[in-house]
Amino acid sequence: MDGKQRAWRGIAMKANWEKIEKNVGVLDVEVDEQRVAEALDHAFRKIVKQVNVPGFRKGKVPRKIFEARFGVESLYKDALDYLLPIAYAEAVEQTKIEPVDRPDVDVETFEKGQPFRFKAKVTVKPEVKLGEYKGIEVPAQNTDVTEEEINEELKRLQNRHAELVVLDEGPAQMEDFAIIDFEGFIDGEPFEGGKGENYTLPLGSGTFIPGFEEQIVGMNIAEEKEINVTFPENYRVKELAGKPAVFKVKLKELKRKNLPELDDEFAKDISEFETLEEYKQDLAAKLKERKEKEAEAAKEAAVVEKAAEAAEVDIPEVMINHEVEHMLRDFESLLRMQGMTLEMYYQFSEQNEEKLREQMRPDAAKRVRNNLVLEAIAKAENIEATEEEIAQEVENFAKMYNRPVDEIRTMFQQNGYLDSIAYDLKIRKTIKFLAEHSKTAEENKSA
Repeated sequence: MDGKQRAWRGIAMKANWEKIEKNVGVLDVEVDEQRVAEALDHAFRKIVKQVNVPGFRKGKVPRKIFEARFGVESLYKDALDYLLPIAYAEAVEQTKIEPVDRPDVDVETFEKGQPFRFKAKVTVKPEVKLGEYKGIEVPAQNTDVTEEEINEELKRLQNRHAELVVLDEGPAQMEDFAIIDFEGFIDGEPFEGGKGENYTLPLGSGTFIPGFEEQIVGMNIAEEKEINVTFPENYRVKELAGKPAVFKVKLKELKRKNLPELDDEFAKDISEFETLEEYKQDLAAKLKERKEKEAEAAKEAAVVEKAAEAAEVDIPEVMINHEVEHMLRDFESLLRMQGMTLEMYYQFSEQNEEKLREQMRPDAAKRVRNNLVLEAIAKAENIEATEEEIAQEVENFAKMYNRPVDEIRTMFQQNGYLDSIAYDLKIRKTIKFLAEHSKTAEENKSA
């Protein structure tokens, strides 16, 4: 929004917006004395409930006596706290700006019987100059399913349904489960965290430091052995990093997977199909569907990326900072689901909040840029979420939470979530629009 834009609402308020640099401008607002009086009334009704004046019951002090005793100025702070957010919101609506951060407010005048004047320095959503976004060329995705992929999936299912069998004798092999006692020493001294009993170690899993599991291979049950390894230079425990260690190990038990035969009985056990061939056909169809979904997701990501690269937009730092905050909160929620906290993560990863934020910034900047470009494309193409689409989304949530649709809609209306649903639907529709209007290299050659 360049230059100046003026908007008026009757005689109650005047608002003027002037852009001063890039994405920053100043709102110049004047609110008439009548609304100042209303704000002072509101402040008085709030404050008088807490005031004790001899000769009057609490909360029953007349306004004139209150002002004579305490001064009308005693109402100014509460009146400002009440009126300023309302006036600012109205000024934003009138001037059609889109703030992306809290304003820096300078109150110029506020007193009884006078207009209320203030200025607000505001960072607004940046303008986007779109480049080419229709006919974007994307790589063709192969969604054919090979026999090798089917066999790999069968092998994975075979392992999932395998039975662990306790062995009577060794030697240990890769993919066995070794139950061991161990104790580690550095320079002949045991170290903290280097001892375990009856520990189940899947050989080949990479659970222990490099070289450890490989030296278990070949051991027999009840055999004891010294294993020599060196901790990696980047090991999370700094005191151990790069140091050679000796582990005294005893192999107490071995378990090995007993894989089921890939036959008709296997198909019957894990599916509703009578034969392995029928199950393989169904598996191929599901793999095909999965690859098609992955291909569509890759296509959508590619068109968004290219449309964003073709656009010109100067992103305010504050928008990137806000997105980093969102990413950090999402990451913290994910850790909690895994039984961890951010503090535990920082300890294990030898990071801190500052480093993590810095790592997130490039992705945050890309997300902000992509969303701004998608919003601009949606506006250019008049893409919006329809009432029917919003209603369907609310119904989907109701089914997910097993609650009545009206209850979910009311809850969403009360917390403003319907606007978020409409926005998400609009963005998803815009991405679909870009994908539908894209082309592969082969299509471009034939055009």
